[in-house]
Amino acid sequence: MAASLQTLFLVMFCLLSPLIVSGDHLETLNVPVLEFLGSVRSTTDTVRQVISTVSNFRGKFIDFRLSNAICDCINLLELSLDELNWTLSASQNRDGKEKNSPENLIADMRAWLTGVLINLDTCAEGFDDTNSTIKNLVANCLDQITELIKDILSVIPTSPNPVYKGGLSRGAGGGGGSSNRKKVRTKKRFPHWLKSNDRKLLQATNSAVADMVVAADGTGNFTRIMDAISAVPDYSTRRHVIYVKRGVYEEYVNVSTNKPNIMMIGDGMDVTVISGNRNYADGWTTYSSATFGVSGQGFIARDMTFENTAGPLKSQAVAFLSNSECSVLYRCAIRGYQDTLFSHSLRQFYRECQITGTVDFIFGSGTSIFQKCQIIAREGIPSQQNAITAHGRANPDSSGFSIQYCYISAEPNVTNPTYLGRPWKKFSRTIIMESYLSDAIRPEGWLEWNGSMYLDTLFFAEYRNYGPGADLGGRVKWHGYHIINDSAQVKQFTVAQFISGDTWLPSTGVKYTDD
Repeated sequence: MAASLQTLFLVMFCLLSPLIVSGDHLETLNVPVLEFLGSVRSTTDTVRQVISTVSNFRGKFIDFRLSNAICDCINLLELSLDELNWTLSASQNRDGKEKNSPENLIADMRAWLTGVLINLDTCAEGFDDTNSTIKNLVANCLDQITELIKDILSVIPTSPNPVYKGGLSRGAGGGGGSSNRKKVRTKKRFPHWLKSNDRKLLQATNSAVADMVVAADGTGNFTRIMDAISAVPDYSTRRHVIYVKRGVYEEYVNVSTNKPNIMMIGDGMDVTVISGNRNYADGWTTYSSATFGVSGQGFIARDMTFENTAGPLKSQAVAFLSNSECSVLYRCAIRGYQDTLFSHSLRQFYRECQITGTVDFIFGSGTSIFQKCQIIAREGIPSQQNAITAHGRANPDSSGFSIQYCYISAEPNVTNPTYLGRPWKKFSRTIIMESYLSDAIRPEGWLEWNGSMYLDTLFFAEYRNYGPGADLGGRVKWHGYHIINDSAQVKQFTVAQFISGDTWLPSTGVKYTDD
């Protein structure tokens, strides 16, 4: 094998890494700041060393999936570097964020470090069905980083975010029809964390606010979206607006971590379309199959469609993937079949979007709120079962999917049984509340992943949904399934609290239940 020397180096590095990284093991909740900073820095150095090592394998193998897994892993480790650097910066400059409180700092750092753990899991999963030797060697290195991150997390207080402990029934029967819904006063604003200028941009005429224009017909600054993104200065602190004119753009777009604060505005759903067809069956990893992937902080998209046209026979085929911290998709369509929307990690908000697919078509380990979205199941292959969500929380921290004020249904003539979700990983968490559920939803509501696996550790919940699919009488009886009846208790799953454990958004600003 051409990479034999690199393999030997990787073996030596992974075996010796506990000696290379000799930072103190953090066991208390109140360690000195300098000790905390030292641990984060030493972990950062370890991540850099692993990146350097894994990079030696890039381009060394004929196996297409293995090559993709290596590239994915490097990208995810580079994102992890950014998240560690954010943690360093925040802990060194406690007043660096406007009106930042200790609670906000805790929530931020826990979110970023949890993001690192998610990156490591995805990196390891990408090597499934590849060379077992390389997979095991990389996994050994990733395990070293995982332990270091867990040590750091152990000294950061747990934010007062969601482990729901009271006032609910477990697997109980009950109504759920519209007759149980009371009228509530709502507010219609944009999120608190959208700057006032961004709110204006979201409402402005497309061409009037654009820094650059992409047009397939040649009437703009660029004909390709990636060319426009490349033209944005790296690590810009200013919002850059890219107006993408009507048309179908058949390209694969990646907004990397060095391109924060990008806003993309199209001419509308089904009018401005970004289209691809990469998929797992053809050798791509799930992560690398995305038509559009974004890791740059603060990404915003409006009035666009992201699609993967691979079809139901091609297994995993992602249309939109996000690692973007504090990101917004507004009036966008996300269309595919299996694994349509990959909410990979960090905090995301989806408003008035249309999301379609078959198996696990909203999935990932992100902390995401979906409000006033249309969520629509499609026809898959025969004998397949549609699961709308598959959240992947592997550690009992503050991530999950919260679906509120949405319309959940299926396309006409769908014969595949459709469920609200299934537990992808041990602590999978999904809450569906105040949403319309059509008769496409099976009476059981939720689907197993693999027999009884995770049924006691997951957290699935419903609150005041309505429609023919919302009747609770036939729901599953799992220990981890809950029916919430108390409006005071459900607040922890709203935008104000759930996106970052009651600390990230002191005031949501979106249309929400004022109660």
